[in-house]
Amino acid sequence: MLEDVKSIIAVASGKGGVGKSTVTANLALALAAKGFKVGLLDADVYGPSQALMLGVADGVRPQMKGENTFGPIEAQGLYTMSMAYLVTEKTPMVWRGPMVSGAFQQMLTQTDWPALDYLLIDMPPGTGDVQLTLAQKVQVNGAVIVTTPQDIALLDAKKGVEMFRKVKIPVLGVVENMSLHTCSECGHTEPVFGEGGGERIAKEYDTVLLGQLPLASSIREQADNGRPSVIAEPDGQIAGFFSNIADNVIEQLSLAGQDAPTITFGD
Repeated sequence: MLEDVKSIIAVASGKGGVGKSTVTANLALALAAKGFKVGLLDADVYGPSQALMLGVADGVRPQMKGENTFGPIEAQGLYTMSMAYLVTEKTPMVWRGPMVSGAFQQMLTQTDWPALDYLLIDMPPGTGDVQLTLAQKVQVNGAVIVTTPQDIALLDAKKGVEMFRKVKIPVLGVVENMSLHTCSECGHTEPVFGEGGGERIAKEYDTVLLGQLPLASSIREQADNGRPSVIAEPDGQIAGFFSNIADNVIEQLSLAGQDAPTITFGD
């Protein structure tokens, strides 16, 4: 259960479409590749995507363990839970905020998590009900903010940083996705969405730039095929980027004094 989880990390973004779920999956796999025991909770109730990214077939369901507890689904060496395991992929979640918060809380607290070094939570975009429920119900050790360099994404990323600060969750740093694009034909590299945005946010909010990831079609293709870059090409350049980001996350957790969390539940 959650009492056996050493560190809980929320991976968030101010807006959708910045690659947060892809980053979360690869970061979890990079931590697992270092020998840690890692869990991944897909908290995007409306649009869960981790089951697809981790190659879990539609129709796979968690096994009940007792009256109110279910076991996580093991996928690619991770212990996972997602709304995708509880409904079909074509079922729309036409729910109001309280129902979404309740479903998230159930997945978080009623999953029989094994003893984990890290539990990563793939947060839905924005700063709404699920984020507040998480802050109220469990001691989160840190948050990773994912953004792209473009100004509109940076604006929303700042809101994400501010939200975590207000609920007293340490911001471990920023991951800048889609930083550079390298032409596969000529090798020319350019910052399609602008440059320096992640560094500016990190400086403004006195946090760190955990890493920058390129705009590469392989990252999307591998995730869509159920084998994210870290396991599809473990010795490749992209996997190396994620390995470095994982190292930086571990370092920031240590600096924040968050190695041994105390899990507490609210009302």
